Amino acid sequence: MRFVLLTLALLLAGPARADDGHNHGGAQPAAAGPALPRFSAATDLFELVGVLDGHHLRVWLDHAPSNAPVENAQLVLELDGQPLVLKAVAAGEFEAELAAEPGAGTHPVTATVTAGADADLLAGELDIHAAAMPTEAAQSAGWRSWAPWVGGGLVLLLALATLFKRRNPNLGAAA
Repeated sequence: MRFVLLTLALLLAGPARADDGHNHGGAQPAAAGPALPRFSAATDLFELVGVLDGHHLRVWLDHAPSNAPVENAQLVLELDGQPLVLKAVAAGEFEAELAAEPGAGTHPVTATVTAGADADLLAGELDIHAAAMPTEAAQSAGWRSWAPWVGGGLVLLLALATLFKRRNPNLGAAA
């Protein structure tokens, strides 16, 4: 009976193991997948960040010293040398719909910003990677996360079989 209790205690302690990073903080959010392609550009006056989600491009424009959104700005953007029509949706926030989704590779981005008396030219690159294939390490990690549970289940079955056999000693005897 002590063996069964010890086995159950060890099985229940399994989920309490620390992860690879030995994280003692709160629960970390799970990664949803690869990040969307993005670009950034900065000068002494302005900071620009753009995120591409399929055909939809969203761009944020801030003042570099204060990180405050740029209000009443005129923004002209070129992607791969092609001008894009951006629509202001909020202070320092712009959107555009691309006619075609850019392919994998590095695409030059230039932005001309005019805000009041300030004007600047920003340059960056939109780097789009092809979908990454799962690595061998990522594939082999799957069975490693289940191995302790499978091993614990086998130990529990062995413990229950031993306990059952002790209670019925005639079970294995020939008739």
